[in-house]
Amino acid sequence: MIFIAVRFPVRPEYRDEWLDRVADFTAATRAEPGNLFFEWSVDAVDPNRFVLLEAFASPEAGAAHVGSEHFKAAIAWMPDVVAATPDIINVEMEGGGWSPMAEITPRV
Repeated sequence: MIFIAVRFPVRPEYRDEWLDRVADFTAATRAEPGNLFFEWSVDAVDPNRFVLLEAFASPEAGAAHVGSEHFKAAIAWMPDVVAATPDIINVEMEGGGWSPMAEITPRV
């Protein structure tokens, strides 16, 4: 599995429209064969920073994503909206997605 975490620092004037701007990109990526998840959240410390967690089943699926038209379209407009170069973690690891957390189970 390829696991990727990206922090996007967004210019304040685009903060409220970021999720709308990435909506088509998100939907298209989630529909890709080999996409395990593609999830956005707002940073708890900086409301102008969005965090993307994404995973692909294989290196080939990750490469297909980067070669897709929707990826290229997003990369074309993002430099006009980000406040700085995004930070990324990109690792290949065992597993196929989320696993249950062993330390916490709901009480009944």
